[in-house]
Amino acid sequence: MDAEVIKTFRLEAAHLLPQAPDGHKCRQMHGHSYRVDVHVVGPVDDRSGWAIDFGEIARAVDPILAELDHHLLNEVPGLDNPTSEHLARYLFHRIAPLLPGLSAVTVWESVTSRVIYRGV
Repeated sequence: MDAEVIKTFRLEAAHLLPQAPDGHKCRQMHGHSYRVDVHVVGPVDDRSGWAIDFGEIARAVDPILAELDHHLLNEVPGLDNPTSEHLARYLFHRIAPLLPGLSAVTVWESVTSRVIYRGV
């Protein structure tokens, strides 16, 4: 049996979107209380009953998010146009080497708006 395990993290950061059309509100610096969901898929171990320990996910992801938390995302190498799509891709590729079975990263920039990146 396979299971998809999802751990949620929080991140506070500012950004501006330099490629947004002239006059678009997102061209101005602003901030988000991001929610990041890290999805890992794998077989459930019969003995432990887990596909992966939530703590293992946190150990991989926490240091990466600490580099972004309370920062201006535009100043992070690789995030010069830090849309939610680019942030999700950035996080996926930073986390993937640390978490076999990573299947997706979801970035919520608000309670109603999110992006799911599956590493394609």
